[in-house]
Formats: sequence, structure tokens, C-alpha cells
Amino acid sequence: MKYIVFSFLGLLLILAGILKFGNFGLLGMAGLDDGGLHWQEKSSELKLSADPILDHTSWDNLLKKYVAENGNVNYKGFVKEKQELEAYLSYLSENEPQESWPVEEQLAYYINLYNAGTVLLIVENYPVASIKDINKPWRKEFIQVGDKNVSLGTIEHSILRKMNEPRIHFAINCASFSCPKLLNEAYTASELKNQFEEVTKGFINSDKNSINKNQLELSKIFDWYKKDFPKGDLISYVNKYSKIKVNEDAEVDFMDYDWRLNEQ
Repeated sequence: MKYIVFSFLGLLLILAGILKFGNFGLLGMAGLDDGGLHWQEKSSELKLSADPILDHTSWDNLLKKYVAENGNVNYKGFVKEKQELEAYLSYLSENEPQESWPVEEQLAYYINLYNAGTVLLIVENYPVASIKDINKPWRKEFIQVGDKNVSLGTIEHSILRKMNEPRIHFAINCASFSCPKLLNEAYTASELKNQFEEVTKGFINSDKNSINKNQLELSKIFDWYKKDFPKGDLISYVNKYSKIKVNEDAEVDFMDYDWRLNEQ
């Protein structure tokens, strides 16, 4: 009888969590709620003329110096400039996003925060063969934003994915060969629209996918985050960016993911 009562109480707690956190209820209960950070959904097309609030120049300089055009990373270089990387993350922490910020500014902030945080995680554990060799890499709450400590998982799942912009999946980088490449420039509010188009077209038409008119072999990203794309219609989404027109009834499969470190 006690077992039944405890099981029933557990079920009630799960249902309460789902009601509280909506579609992200299970993630929220697993510690992936937004931590009280500010963010907003993208409700319209991004603007090119957004006036910048933050200066991402120091991160931009590091990316240009240590990231190749193909996205591979010179982590040894980042190790030497760990202090500069940490200074940039401190700058972001001291300039926590506000509800009044344009959505372009918020997206640029959290994408840069995620990417710089990922590089720092690798730097602090270097040398490492894969980010997955690090203990709970996406659950460590090592990134400070204001007075809050958050994880990479929180930034991705509880903030960026809630912002109604599927192209974030081609902008954030998980330090692995199968990830979308780490862009060798910082994301900025004023250029975000163009940058999203660049990285989305680049990823979809890269060797991370195999596309022909009758069959798609897509990155596992499309499998893991299918519901983030409009109506979950992967063929229609790919056709927006692909150089090859895919038939509506094409077969869709997914590639294995290469988690090796994306090192030069």
C-alpha cells in the first residue's frame, strides 16, 4: 500500500512539473529551467538595423585568430589566451540581458555565451579527445550571468530553443566534427539575420548531410530537434536552403554523429 501511495505522489509531482514548464517540463525538472534569465520569443523576421547594445569585439578577435574558415579550432591557441576568453565571459556576465533588449541582441548574446562557454570548457579540460569525455559537460553550471550560474544545457534547451528560431541549431557549436561549424566571427544583433542565413545554408549543403531528390541522409540534429522546425517538416525546411530540390516523398534517414573534438 505504501508503495502505491508513493508512486501516486510521484506521478502527481511529474504532472505538476509538466504543467509548470509546458513542453519543457521534463527538462525543467532535470535542472534545465531558464534560471530566471531574460529572453523572449522571436515573433517576426529579424532586423538588420538593430542598434548594438553590447560589444563582442574581443570574442570576434579570438575567433578570427583561432578558428579556421571550415570551423576547426586551434584549442592550443585558446589555452594560451584563456585569460582573454574568461574576460569576455565576465563582460557578458556583467551585462545580463534585459527584457527591453531587442530579440536580435538577446539571440546574439546567448549564442556567443554558449559558444564561448563551450570553448572554455574544452580549454579547462585540454587535452581531450571529445567533449563527451568530460563529466556531464552540458550540465555543469560554470557559466555566470549576473548573479546566476547556468549550464550549457540551460542556455540551449531552456533559453535558445524557446526563442522560436530553429536556425540557432546551426549557430551553436558543441566542439565536435559533426556539429555545425564554429563561425570565425562573433554573432551581433546588426548582422544576425545574414549570419543565420550563412550558417544554415552552409550546414545544410555541407558534407554533414547527404541530399538528393529522392533520399535525405540528414545530421542527427534534425532528428533530435525535429519539433523545433516548422510543423516538424524536415523536407520543406531543407528545401528552403538546399541547392538540390528534394521530392516531398523522399526517404529520410539520419547520419551517425562524430563526437571527436573539432580540432585543427
